[in-house]
Amino acid sequence: MDEVARQVYPASTLYVLATPIGNFADITLRALHVLALVDAVACEDTRNTGHLLMRYGLSKKLIAAHQHNEREIAEKLIVRLQAGERIALVSDAGTPAISDPGARIVDAVRAAGLRVMPLPGPSAAIAALSASGLVCDQFHFVGFLPAKARQRDAALHSLRDMAATLIFYEAPHRISAVVDALAAVFEGQRQIVFARELTKLFEEVHRCHLSDAAAWVAQDAHHQKGEFVLLLEGAPPAAEEDGAEAERVLRILLAECTVKQAATLAAHITGHKKNALYERALVIKAE
Repeated sequence: MDEVARQVYPASTLYVLATPIGNFADITLRALHVLALVDAVACEDTRNTGHLLMRYGLSKKLIAAHQHNEREIAEKLIVRLQAGERIALVSDAGTPAISDPGARIVDAVRAAGLRVMPLPGPSAAIAALSASGLVCDQFHFVGFLPAKARQRDAALHSLRDMAATLIFYEAPHRISAVVDALAAVFEGQRQIVFARELTKLFEEVHRCHLSDAAAWVAQDAHHQKGEFVLLLEGAPPAAEEDGAEAERVLRILLAECTVKQAATLAAHITGHKKNALYERALVIKAE
């Protein structure tokens, strides 16, 4: 702790501070020091953060900063920062602004010419990736998919030919529907990883072929409980190149044809599935 205390923590600074995703012991020494030092904590849920601080023997002024009031709160935080205060920005769990509120606040604070300092720490996506065993030099963080089936399917089709490992967040009540949607779009031989309840008592990391995923989810009620990180193996490089060519052909045809006609012709030319091309054509038309 002496090393932490000797470091510099400037005033008029927003500290973007990662908090544990389930295990309170995962807090960093620097995060604890900053939480004790700051004048206030901007947080997604004051009750959750209040409980977190109590676990560490801390008590601070809490400012609710969630997705419905980010712009309004950003202005108030800027005034406080300009007055010389130090403020920590936290989410309910993990790193703020990563599939959580915070990005608009950070953007506004930076636009005001004030300093933003990240304090790295827990991230569910990176924790799951590190334990997945999926060998790939790239990953693509998707976060939460759209709730409505049509928008979700369009989003998945746009990712079909990507070579990078795909990372999704998902809630327990949607996990079965999302696995079915993945199986309808991607090849069954791809590896999928379910990282469930990470760092908590009932943590589970399971890897299988996508074709076996629905059966695994259904075989035990516990497989549908908890917060999920899903990791899906990326497409082989040849598929990515093939997909890029199909996209090029589809865009050319859309300039002269209806969506249905373009999808039908592109399917004949490239050998790709008509339904997948049709969904992709809808996305292109909406751009």
